[in-house]
Amino acid sequence: MASTSRPALRHLLGTAALAAASLAATPALAQADWCKSKWGPNDQVGALNLITPAITQNAAKLIKTGKTYRLGVETNAQAPAFATRTWSVLIQQPGQAGGGSLGPTKTTYNDDIYMGYVAVGSQLDGLGHIGVDGVYYNCNKQADFAQPDGLKKLGIEQVPAIATRGVVLDMVAYTGKNPVPEGTAFNKKEIDEQAARQGISIGTGDVVLFHTGWQDLAMKDKKRFLAGEPGLGKEGAEYLVSKGVVAVGADSWAVEVIPFEKGVGVFEVHQILLARNGVYILENMDTSELVKDKAWEFMFTLGASRITGGVQAIINPVAIR
Repeated sequence: MASTSRPALRHLLGTAALAAASLAATPALAQADWCKSKWGPNDQVGALNLITPAITQNAAKLIKTGKTYRLGVETNAQAPAFATRTWSVLIQQPGQAGGGSLGPTKTTYNDDIYMGYVAVGSQLDGLGHIGVDGVYYNCNKQADFAQPDGLKKLGIEQVPAIATRGVVLDMVAYTGKNPVPEGTAFNKKEIDEQAARQGISIGTGDVVLFHTGWQDLAMKDKKRFLAGEPGLGKEGAEYLVSKGVVAVGADSWAVEVIPFEKGVGVFEVHQILLARNGVYILENMDTSELVKDKAWEFMFTLGASRITGGVQAIINPVAIR
């Protein structure tokens, strides 16, 4: 299993040290209103509360051709993965040792055992994934809800069925570079300009995907793929939150720009989206076919696996246009 190379990990840690030095000059984060959900103290769903039946009905009206797109990439032992994450699958034939079978009709079967991290390949980051100094979405403290046998709150099983409008922004076309170079940040200016070029807008309940061409490097140049990436900047994250989006994704492993912007904390975009605003993150999306067909807006559907207490989910969202 490929993982983040030691030089790349050292680079990220070096960036972390610089960010920590910057944050050290600011007052300590207090558990104040920043972590409270606008949907009340018992909320575990976050921004997905914004998806109403009317929003789903309007998204269905975007279906003109009936063409479907699978947005997940394959998950396997060769997939590049952050840090120490690994993945493998074991196939067994229980009760069939030596070529045996079951019953008079000689039934045979295979079972599979998955071993490794869920956060390999295409994944949904749940609200229990990233926090701010031990405080997570809706003021849940890590010591109270994160247990070795599963999250007691904010588990991936809480994620409702998602059927809403999705949009993809072609940042390869915007920059004229394929892939978009690592360290390229997408903020309000870039988001608005490319949306205008494509003739679309971003609104409440939307899922926003960025196409950067970065996924093409996953199997061709794993070292470069993991060492950095283009992606969402801090201002861009705050802007999308203000637009009422429910999830943000990209064809990259972290969605946010790496190296991190000057003065921005380590995975602070994750903190802004998940911990502060309950906006979900979709990593390693396959946006290539959508862009090829110029399917700029579509109906986005996802039913995340309901693993009780899980932090993330392996996913294959479906776009329909």
